[in-house]
Amino acid sequence: MVEMPQNTQATALIARAKGILLDPAGEWAKIAGETDQPKSLFLSYALPLALIGPLAGFIGGQLFGIGGMGISINIGLVSGLTIAVVSFILSLVSVWVVAFAANFISPKFGGRDDFPAAFRLITYSWTASWLAGIFSLMTALSILGLLGLYSLYLLYKGATPVMGVPQDKAGGYTAVTIVAAIVAMLVVNVVVGLFTAPLLMSAATAGAGDGMSFDMGDNGSIEAGADGTMTITGPDGEEVTITVDDNKPGE
Repeated sequence: MVEMPQNTQATALIARAKGILLDPAGEWAKIAGETDQPKSLFLSYALPLALIGPLAGFIGGQLFGIGGMGISINIGLVSGLTIAVVSFILSLVSVWVVAFAANFISPKFGGRDDFPAAFRLITYSWTASWLAGIFSLMTALSILGLLGLYSLYLLYKGATPVMGVPQDKAGGYTAVTIVAAIVAMLVVNVVVGLFTAPLLMSAATAGAGDGMSFDMGDNGSIEAGADGTMTITGPDGEEVTITVDDNKPGE
């Protein structure tokens, strides 16, 4: 009996995500008549979907490392968990920020001033972006994260039925809202960077003193040890070890 509400909620989430992705026009028509409040929608829909990207990134970072362009950086458990938590929290904060912006912009394009509706619009339109976060699991799949841009189309399709923006102004409304979303995401990335950059730089001495490894595939690798040594392995397997002496900074 206790598990029934949870199962029903999960089923509803899957059905809604499937509907908004495969039949946005029909699904937005249904959403336009709903009255879900931001808090309820945030907990039941936004929170679990927003967790996909950070969780996949954390697992992938521990198993395969993080990076791009053929370079993989292995980070410690604590650093990886911290990065995931910060990314998750700021992603959720950005939903509220963009929803406020979408509601503020709506009347200027002939739409309604209705924050709960704006929150539904932003939350559901971000479905594609959140689901695309699964590709953070492996660096090789990260390019597929571009599929999350489908959320921009979903936002456009939902502007008229959900916020009452006239169809001929939906494009402009979507564009301005996207700009607000981009600004919000830039702020999120800057804040995440402030947290993650020091973690990545100190990964060599984090936790139990494990080093940091840069795997560059066929081009070799670089390993930085907690004892101040750096070992560079070339494509031919030749190794060069550099020792940093803190007592001789000028050398």
